[in-house]
Amino acid sequence: MTDGAATSRDVGETRMFAGFEWMLAGRYLRSRRRETFISVIAGFSFLGIMLGVATLIIVMAVMNGFRGELLSKILGINGHLLIQPIGSELDDYDAVAARIENLENVTFTLPFVEGQALVSGPSGAFGALVRGVREVDLRKLPLVAETVKTGTLDGFDQGQGLAIGTRMAQQLGVTVGDRITLVSPRGNVTALGVTPRVKGYPVAAIFEIGMSEYDGTIAFMPLTEAQLYFNQEGIATGIEVFTEDPDMVGELRPRIEEGAGRPAFVSDWRSRNMTFFSALEVERNVMFLILTLIVIVAALNIISGMTMLVKDKGRDIAILRTMGATRGAILRVFVITGASIGIVGTLAGFLLGFVVCLNIESIRQAISWMTRTELFSPELYFLSRLPAEMDTGETLSVVVMAMVLSLLATLYPAWRAARLDPVEALRYE
Repeated sequence: MTDGAATSRDVGETRMFAGFEWMLAGRYLRSRRRETFISVIAGFSFLGIMLGVATLIIVMAVMNGFRGELLSKILGINGHLLIQPIGSELDDYDAVAARIENLENVTFTLPFVEGQALVSGPSGAFGALVRGVREVDLRKLPLVAETVKTGTLDGFDQGQGLAIGTRMAQQLGVTVGDRITLVSPRGNVTALGVTPRVKGYPVAAIFEIGMSEYDGTIAFMPLTEAQLYFNQEGIATGIEVFTEDPDMVGELRPRIEEGAGRPAFVSDWRSRNMTFFSALEVERNVMFLILTLIVIVAALNIISGMTMLVKDKGRDIAILRTMGATRGAILRVFVITGASIGIVGTLAGFLLGFVVCLNIESIRQAISWMTRTELFSPELYFLSRLPAEMDTGETLSVVVMAMVLSLLATLYPAWRAARLDPVEALRYE
């Protein structure tokens, strides 16, 4: 048997994805002087896939973290369900709260008195939401009880002090022990009409929830004092209900309406914040679609690069076919070549996105320091830090999508290479 016949048989009878196919694909990926332009296109395709996947992972993680942080803050200080009286004032709030608290899946209830007031201090004055609660109920809110920076909640019911957020304290220019003035339009009724009620209160505690809207606009007052201040003696504005699972409010709502034992309007956190979270969901989906285009453009670069590689390797393909390589072997060589760019780029993008998500707050602070700007203003974005929460399923879908797009991008150039006629290729070489 001649050497040529042996070579033809060895090449033609190789199994799928044999060693020589990987060897050829590896050689085509390595640049030579004559193929510099093709290697540059492959390099840009790799960078495009890597940056596209990383950007998609980072943006989705930040959007998830932003939604998760806002949800935890909102549900951490506001009840999952809110009970408000219908027809008559809520003067039996203790009995109603006790009945509802005995229901299954209800963690605790929180009667409160709420009103708007103007707060003023040495550095300014602005509107605030004053909420009257008991000390025992206030301690059930970890976002308040466990984030007290200065002062204490001990003896909150017995004193007449207020618990305010750090941003409110900064804006008013006060600290623990200083007095702030509250002005309420719902004051005393006189012959000349209703006069505003003005009263000063000391600052008993300063907390930091981490959400600028709450840290700058909410002040907690003892329940009995709030009832006197807002002319609601023996009356509560409403009752907040905290459950074991916020997603179960739809199932619990009919039972809570029945358990209240009186005419009441019950609303849940989803209806009260529907517009806000719907806007976040729409923004998240739109960002995903826009950033997916980056990965698609990078995949198109793979097509152009592979097409030029096939044209450049026409003579090599003809020689391989003459030696006995099958069309399938040629197809697999170029599929391996193109897919390698996409798969390695996807894995590199995943690693880059993972590292950035783990250090997103440090990166934000470093960029803010270098540019001397505030990239994530708490006044605009509500939160005091930039959150990032990678979702396993979502990240996996991004990685799989990028790999599938990269694989699909190689099929047409590889098919063109497999269909190349050896005689025509050698004739026009």
